[in-house]
Amino acid sequence: MGAVEPVVDEENGEKESKIRDVEKGEMDSQQRGFQGQPTPAPAPAESGGENFHMSRMQRLSATNPLRLVMNAGTRVASPSPYNAPPPAQHRQHRSFPNPFHHRHPPAPAPSQHRHAPVPEPAPVPAPSQHHPSPAPSQTRSTPAVTPQPSVITLNSRSYTNKFSLFLFLIHMIGAIGLVCFLVFKGIQGLLEAGEAQRKEKRLLKFFLPQVEAASLLSITLAFTWQKAMRLWPTFMVHFILWGSFIFTLAAGILLICFQRPSTDGVGVVLIIFAIGNGLYSCWVTPRIKFCTKILIKSLEPVPKFGDLNRPTYLTLAAGFLWMSMWILAVIGAINFYFPPLVIIGLVLSMAWVTEVMRNVVNLTVSRVIGLYYLRGMQSSTQFCFQRALSVNLGSACLGSLFVPTIEVLRVVARALNLLEGEDEFMFCCAHCGLKIMDSIFKRGNGWAYVQIATYGKSFVKASQDTWELFQKREMETIVDSDMTSAICFLTGVCSGSICVIVIGAWTFTVYPNFTATLSLLSAYVGYLLTRIAMALPHACVSSYYVCYAENPDNRLFDKTIQDRLNSMKTDRDVIVPTPRSVPSRFAR
Repeated sequence: MGAVEPVVDEENGEKESKIRDVEKGEMDSQQRGFQGQPTPAPAPAESGGENFHMSRMQRLSATNPLRLVMNAGTRVASPSPYNAPPPAQHRQHRSFPNPFHHRHPPAPAPSQHRHAPVPEPAPVPAPSQHHPSPAPSQTRSTPAVTPQPSVITLNSRSYTNKFSLFLFLIHMIGAIGLVCFLVFKGIQGLLEAGEAQRKEKRLLKFFLPQVEAASLLSITLAFTWQKAMRLWPTFMVHFILWGSFIFTLAAGILLICFQRPSTDGVGVVLIIFAIGNGLYSCWVTPRIKFCTKILIKSLEPVPKFGDLNRPTYLTLAAGFLWMSMWILAVIGAINFYFPPLVIIGLVLSMAWVTEVMRNVVNLTVSRVIGLYYLRGMQSSTQFCFQRALSVNLGSACLGSLFVPTIEVLRVVARALNLLEGEDEFMFCCAHCGLKIMDSIFKRGNGWAYVQIATYGKSFVKASQDTWELFQKREMETIVDSDMTSAICFLTGVCSGSICVIVIGAWTFTVYPNFTATLSLLSAYVGYLLTRIAMALPHACVSSYYVCYAENPDNRLFDKTIQDRLNSMKTDRDVIVPTPRSVPSRFAR
């Protein structure tokens, strides 16, 4: 028996050392987590019959309560995404109770007798489920939520500016009802014998043919100007600037030559407008070269879309039919109450309807050309036209109602700021008015139609975003001095003046009493229908500017705008200044 005991001791020693190694391996993760903590001194050894060796814990059954408690103490919690571990700089200052530091006493020496008392570690307290609360100075960190950028869709199906769309639909229902009623009154007056019948016959004979001829002539001129603008843009810019001056002046002189009080008044107004037109043409002469470059570059994608003019054809056809019904309603208003007020209402309604038609074409072309610049896509013109007539129609209605008014008031405010005088109060008021109009212009301008058509934004949002893009690229001065809108406006004036010359001469020959009335009406019809056709080049130029501001590194853009900006910064290219402040005489 004495020879066997040392073997048992060695085996037990080897087993105990292996167990200690295993336990040490289990505790490595605990010790690595608290390397910054000093190791506490071992508890004093105790002796007694009830002492037991810690290594015997490994021999307990897996269902033993004490073994379950000890395993629960060594269990490591799985990481949670909501309870992130504290930073390293804070972790080393926190202390956690570790009941297993005293679990492994030092191994006995090999020469030690097996009956020597083995020092027992301090009793291990049961692990508590209560977690120590963090220090008051520490705050629990929550994972920061990074806001995701809003996804910009190119096929938004939400209607824009629904209230404006609702108002326009109500207006159209009322206008169609009024036109139908007035046409009925005209037919009724034509069938009844008396003075009303004679008036109706006279109007149908000497009034209706001239207006229909003016409509057809203006449509013909509109397509002629548009085709010439696409083929010879350099020539057409000069021709429109000075042709509108010549035709307007000729129309005014012709009406004065009729020597009738009504025609004299209209002729004087046209001559005054022609003088202002000529002064504007002289003033913007330095801008013509840059305007021509942008116009040529922006019209380059048009041949890639063979059906891009189809919405213009359809819109002008619809405009001609509506104009014919409108003329019959004007004739029928003679037999209704308050004919002047009814006719004024019909004129304003026609202005809004034709402006909406023009902006529908503008939205269609802006989407086709804008997607070509931004995404390299060749969009379906028919699909873009359907979107303009449905999803984006509310924005077209709102823009048609406010953009012309804002532009006119802005021009008036600028004209007042160009003048200098002795009345400081008046010019301070003009300066204040210009600031107000500039602020309104940033929230409602014609440049918004590109982003309305492309991204489906509302009118005000698109106006603000577009102007912010221009400010980001430092393009405000360039776009503010752009002549494209003025060229399209003067194209309509040119058509209206030609209609005045033709219709005025015709009417004076057959029935002179209608000369002044038909001259004004033909100028109005010629201007409105021509502006619809000129929406295509205008939309192309607007898309070029806006898409360049959004992505100037696109390979479809050249260095025309960038060179212009560089020359302006180095004072090598001087743009005619646009009035934006109080005249220098009153500057403080």
